[in-house]
Amino acid sequence: MPIVVGIAGGTGSGKTTVARAVAGAFLDRSVLIEQDCYYIDRSGIPLRDRKDLNFDHPDSIDVPLMMETLIRLKNKEPGKVPVYDFTTHTRKKEMIKVGPADVIVVEGILIFHYPELRAMFDLKVFVQTDADIRFLRRIKRDIEERDRTLGSVFSQYLKSVKPMHERYVEPSKLCADIIIPEGGFNVVGVETIISQVAKMNRYDAL
Repeated sequence: MPIVVGIAGGTGSGKTTVARAVAGAFLDRSVLIEQDCYYIDRSGIPLRDRKDLNFDHPDSIDVPLMMETLIRLKNKEPGKVPVYDFTTHTRKKEMIKVGPADVIVVEGILIFHYPELRAMFDLKVFVQTDADIRFLRRIKRDIEERDRTLGSVFSQYLKSVKPMHERYVEPSKLCADIIIPEGGFNVVGVETIISQVAKMNRYDAL
């Protein structure tokens, strides 16, 4: 039976770096599923209005579709992951085939909020990082990778990112089995997770 590892944490916490390190340790025996791929398609809303939507609220994620992917992977069947365009806030028509795999790593800010998703995880990891560091990383990512302006990043952070983190993301760390600080910079923490996953699945990390 495949092992499913959930890695959560606030925006810019370093959870994606941790998730990639864990998945990478098992090479072709693993798949990485990112919550950001499962944003609900907003093509039915005028483009000018999409930027005002709250993308950090739990209702912004297509949880049933994410569950469908994970159930197939946990049954050792291939799954399909949607492709999301962050510049237009729409889902592309094509989907990416993934798996099957022995280790399934799932990452995202809200994945521990949903009880049905939490029940899928054999190991739950929360990455804890100082808010100022997370905010600076968020600015860099949104400007460089998602074609945002500095003003729009500030506005979104104050309007939705910060309050949603305090309301939904931070409390979800109480569901974690392991809490590690500083994300991918915490080499010992990452190695501990990899070792634990290898032990659970009786595989050696590479």
